[in-house]
Amino acid sequence: MSTDPHSQPPESDQAPGVALADSGGSITDVAGIEVGHFTDARRPTGCTVIITRDGAVAGVDVRGAAPGTRETDLLHPSNLVDQVHAITLAGGSAWGLDAASGVMQWLEENNIGLRVGFGLVPIVPAAVLFDLPVGDARIRPDAQAGYQACVAASRDAPAEGNVGAGAGALVGKVFGLERAMRGGIGSASVTVDGITVGAIIACNAMGDVINPATGRVVAGARTPDGLSLLNSRDAILAGEAPKPVLAGTNTTIGVIATDAILTKAQAHRLAQVAHDGLARTINPVHTMSDGDTLFALGTGKAGRSAGMLLLSTLAAEVTARAVVRAVLAARGASSGGMSWPAAYDLSAPAAP
Repeated sequence: MSTDPHSQPPESDQAPGVALADSGGSITDVAGIEVGHFTDARRPTGCTVIITRDGAVAGVDVRGAAPGTRETDLLHPSNLVDQVHAITLAGGSAWGLDAASGVMQWLEENNIGLRVGFGLVPIVPAAVLFDLPVGDARIRPDAQAGYQACVAASRDAPAEGNVGAGAGALVGKVFGLERAMRGGIGSASVTVDGITVGAIIACNAMGDVINPATGRVVAGARTPDGLSLLNSRDAILAGEAPKPVLAGTNTTIGVIATDAILTKAQAHRLAQVAHDGLARTINPVHTMSDGDTLFALGTGKAGRSAGMLLLSTLAAEVTARAVVRAVLAARGASSGGMSWPAAYDLSAPAAP
């Protein structure tokens, strides 16, 4: 494998992101949003950047008990700055927060940021997930990785699966890492009455991923022989004891965006209700071992506001769809004597 930490992975080394047959839209359908991935060639890890060149009103809601974040306090409705210029999602656990520094550098070079009289200060909140078990844990996203994700950013629909922040994601670790499956990153969008809401979600959950359209587990903990899905909820209810998991080793992170005009308080609320989409698709969710964090962005490009009931319904829906797409686009991987199949390998049901 290449020793260049910022080279892109050849197809023989890592599964690239894939496009599912039914696209289901993506967060880049929201006017004013660009997305770029960086995927490290040396092991499955990387980062994803969501850029708002003209700024976007932002909010955040952290539900997991073990988050890794940056600049989230800034987004509280009572605090001063009400617009951000990018959101960074990264692997690498707390180390991955360094990727946001590279995003700031790229934004400054491209004259994007908050003007403070002495120059520009790009506002770049970030959240990370724990993907250190997959390959050499000393390799993680850094500032240059964040910079390269910005270089790759565009209005095109982003790749899904094991790319960017979802490169090293795993799900279904309730009964041990050895019985887990591959997570990933997915995106979706919905447009109603001229208002678009989209989401991009990197799913590295401890729980199973469930297709809410069918109620069936799509990816998650496997039976002891590793050949089929277990259903963690049913197993726990039947008395099977979960295996202790180190806090912070799981997390689902993402961004929900709309082209509607939002206040900062509305963006905060939208981030809150988007977690309903996680609750529909991940079980168990928001555990003591997860750092689940969702950001919400309002670009205002539609030129009008929309009712919060509509926006909330769409936000939860696209979040749920993006989670399912993340695992359906994933591909299997092996590391350290363990193998993690993907939903693709077990012929999981189609996306909703």
